[in-house]
Amino acid sequence: MSKRSFADYHVSEEIQRALAVLKYETPTEVQSKVIPLAMENQDLVVKSQTGSGKTASFGIPVSDLIEWEEKKPQVLILTPTRELAVQVREDITNIGRFKRIKAVAVYGKEPFSKQKEELKQKTHVVVGTPGRVMDHIERETLVLDEIKYLIIDEADEMLNRGFIDEVEAIIKQVPSTRVTMVFSATMPKDIESLCHKYMTEPIYIEIESTGITADTIEHSLIEVKEEEKLSLLKDVTITENPDSCLIFCRTKEHVDTVYSELDQSGYSCEKLHGGLEQEDRFAVMEGFKMGNFRYLVATDVAARGIDIDNVNLVINYDVPMEKESYVHRAGRTGRAGNKGKAITFSTPYEGKFIKAIEKYIGFEIPIIEAPSQPEVAGAKADFEEKLNGRRIVRNNKTARINQDIMKLHFSGGKKKKIRAVDFVGTIAKIPGVTADDIGIITIKDHMSYVDILNGKGSLVLQAMENATIKGKKLKVSKAIK
Repeated sequence: MSKRSFADYHVSEEIQRALAVLKYETPTEVQSKVIPLAMENQDLVVKSQTGSGKTASFGIPVSDLIEWEEKKPQVLILTPTRELAVQVREDITNIGRFKRIKAVAVYGKEPFSKQKEELKQKTHVVVGTPGRVMDHIERETLVLDEIKYLIIDEADEMLNRGFIDEVEAIIKQVPSTRVTMVFSATMPKDIESLCHKYMTEPIYIEIESTGITADTIEHSLIEVKEEEKLSLLKDVTITENPDSCLIFCRTKEHVDTVYSELDQSGYSCEKLHGGLEQEDRFAVMEGFKMGNFRYLVATDVAARGIDIDNVNLVINYDVPMEKESYVHRAGRTGRAGNKGKAITFSTPYEGKFIKAIEKYIGFEIPIIEAPSQPEVAGAKADFEEKLNGRRIVRNNKTARINQDIMKLHFSGGKKKKIRAVDFVGTIAKIPGVTADDIGIITIKDHMSYVDILNGKGSLVLQAMENATIKGKKLKVSKAIK
């Protein structure tokens, strides 16, 4: 099979430009099978593991097919968790960055009014959890008349979380002429019957999971007594000395214990579990992506929805009770063609869970010895040197695509009768600037935000200090966020 490139799919120049910046070079298997069919508006049922590049497999075609001028949402993407909704929104925004695609995430535990305001703006893509999407539909803040694409992501997880009735209720509300795509790691009967019921001659695509887990991951198992786990964790982190590491625990209590122990020992670390406020969870996720700390101790909340290209070590401090969780956890490393390791600590009581996992992934996880004291002592100096340095993130997609973008804040909006075309008209007249340099424009009642692309931000900022928009003098500054 000759190597394909994204240019073969005849997507627009703006999308190709974003893919180049994002370093999407060769399509993954799921992308090469899904994109051409999605571009032809075909209903699809895709069985594919997390970490296989599936977000881009639907994100690229829908971003390309969206009509930019249409104000109402054209794409609705349902996800089982808030974290995944935010991740997918970010991916779509990045892919559609130069086409100025506006994606909004809606989910619970965040003020409804804030989302309602966002949905009043021109919005191309809405990503959300079923409960909150249903809320917006019922309160008529989410208009579905123009939905052309409905995407159900991680459908099996929707079923596990008991959202399937809500998903069905939403399907009934979207226009029947839409294209539907369902992505799932496994295909339970309920999901299959849902597809039969609401899809038009869907094409089934199954991605042969290279034995379910990526072959870029090296798996191993260390047998240990429960009371010796903390000291083993320290030894393993010293000898492995990862640039970036995820430590998974079964319960919030274990996360708290492990986090406190590492924090007291001077590790650069944070914790993540369902007991934290949603805002804190997002801040921790963001901090980990940006490289603000090296170790993240988490429950399975983080096993879906963390897309960071360079996590090079995953430690299962506790064996996951569900075999699928093992794949999701391990799949946080070895992404985007990088190598990674997944090390699992197994106590004498967890043998049956290990057996179930091995049967599911199709191979035995090799047992390795715990690091010896001489090994730990020998690795200590390097470990301590790295511990004091900041983690360098080489591959944060969003930072890469945003490096040439400046967001400008203007002190006027709807109340001054200002519209997006007024900004475009004025800014595009600046010497050296064209309409292609103007990104997403957000107009609120008393203020507006305009993204300036291609490194032209300072030029526009300077020119706009003395210019008027629709005859009105507005204060302009670089937006803080």
